[in-house]
Amino acid sequence: MAKDATKDHSGGGDPARSLALLWRKQTQAPVRNGRRDLSVDRIVAAAMAVADTDGLGALSMRRVADKLNVGTMSLYTYVPGKAELIDLMLDTVYAEAECAEGTGGWRPRLEAVARQNWALYHRHPWMLRVGVSRPPLGPNVMAKYDYELGTLEGTGLTDIEMDTVLNLVIGHAETAARRAVRATATEGDTGVTDEQWWRAHGPVLSTLMDRERYPLAARVGEAVGSAHGTAYDPAHNFEFGLARILDGVAALVASRQSG
Repeated sequence: MAKDATKDHSGGGDPARSLALLWRKQTQAPVRNGRRDLSVDRIVAAAMAVADTDGLGALSMRRVADKLNVGTMSLYTYVPGKAELIDLMLDTVYAEAECAEGTGGWRPRLEAVARQNWALYHRHPWMLRVGVSRPPLGPNVMAKYDYELGTLEGTGLTDIEMDTVLNLVIGHAETAARRAVRATATEGDTGVTDEQWWRAHGPVLSTLMDRERYPLAARVGEAVGSAHGTAYDPAHNFEFGLARILDGVAALVASRQSG
């Protein structure tokens, strides 16, 4: 079995400490030696800046402390460790999801949810490295979940169906964003765009591939390459997939309402 690419997971810290921090029930430490005091929010902001710039692999308590120009041990007064810090980072990021009032029924509102999550993963690619099967149960996570479920309230779907539809839509946004982020990283690492790569390799492949043996692959591959300049366009696949998912949800909603 292939090893999961994610190396960090939410919910990996001490449950009581994590929840107290997420809901800001932990008492702040006093100012020491007249120095400006730290806070959980400042530590989280610094950690997010590190992850946004250099990725989750670069995140450590020492790196955050250096960014704040304090000793590493000073951070542990506020945050027990990296596991709890990641929970705090995720909950803070989820607050960026706008709860804008949609018009025109459930479909445009659910579509907006998908686009908000797509944008969120692009602003903070490190989120894609965190396993969230045990989500940080903080106030922003709960607010986001409540708002997103609200897009389906009144459609006739059961509570389980509402949750599953929401997971389907957000899961699509996450998968498409993951491939988009990887494509961008590959271009940055190699200095070559997908279009440039295919322009260099395409002619060689066309002379080597047996078109009679793989006629369908050759025809479709050429059509895709001509349309997108690459073998896979993440933005196109996100849009196409989202539309088809929403079509399927519309059919389910219609069946429930007619029933």
